[in-house]
Amino acid sequence: MRISILSILVFIFHSISFSQLISTNDLKRLKISEDSLKKKASIILDGINITDRSNADSLFIRIFIRALKNKNSFYYPFDSLASISKLYPDDSSFRIFTWHLVIDENNTIQQGAIQMKTEDGSLNLIPLFDRSDLIQNVEDTVTNNLAWVGAIYYKIIQTSFDNKKFYTLLGYDENNIRSNKKYIDVLHFENGKPIFGGDYFDIPDTIMPIAPLRYVMEYKKHTGPRLTFDEDMQIIIMEHLISETNEPLKKYTYIGDGDYEGFKWENGKWKYILKVFNQVTPEDQAPIPEPMRNDKGTILDDKLKGRKSDEKGN
Repeated sequence: MRISILSILVFIFHSISFSQLISTNDLKRLKISEDSLKKKASIILDGINITDRSNADSLFIRIFIRALKNKNSFYYPFDSLASISKLYPDDSSFRIFTWHLVIDENNTIQQGAIQMKTEDGSLNLIPLFDRSDLIQNVEDTVTNNLAWVGAIYYKIIQTSFDNKKFYTLLGYDENNIRSNKKYIDVLHFENGKPIFGGDYFDIPDTIMPIAPLRYVMEYKKHTGPRLTFDEDMQIIIMEHLISETNEPLKKYTYIGDGDYEGFKWENGKWKYILKVFNQVTPEDQAPIPEPMRNDKGTILDDKLKGRKSDEKGN
């Protein structure tokens, strides 16, 4: 997938703004804070026990908030914080930070915050509180920053409809010991407050009887079905999932089968596409080099055994 020209322009804009808007003293303080944050982020990720990781996370948050209080910190990239996701939409109206704290092999807490751009360079920070475990059905619940369905976001897609802006987030969650999750979550703002989820998916009832308010892919641990956005086609592409044990109620048995579905933004909704590549490639060109099923739809056991893991991201 090629990087869009708009994404490059956004990067250049922030680089220029970074050098022009942050004072020398504030820049020095931000660099010192970033050095401390980098050390804490490393412990959050690789700390031996939960006490070390949790303490590092608490200190990271305190240092981070103090750093962001520097004037025009919005334009400081924090590039060295490799384990912290930092995403800007195309309009650069905000940026969203996400990371996770592993409690144990069966529990992970997502951490996050949205920093809004302000005219005077002051801090407008909206914390995100992961309440996934308390939400009965994340697919059917509209949430806000106080009850956030936590995820590590790796892509943000800006769209619009009826003079309103929408920001679709692709995210990843190390769900539990048996399965991981990926999300398609639509974010918009009402009176400056973030709202996650909503009636933004147009899916035939033959595919999904009730369209979700948030699209969730849950799948077997140590597999990596794709969920990505194609800049050229302007389509969200996700790998179709099947149960490798023919037990569809057990999401932890789901794996990608080599077929690809998708969503395209039309009239304020993500409209479902059953076969993405069938619509954009000639019939005699196989879009998937190693399909998991033969022409009769039978799973190829040898492909299952040899499938490589691609755990995170897209």
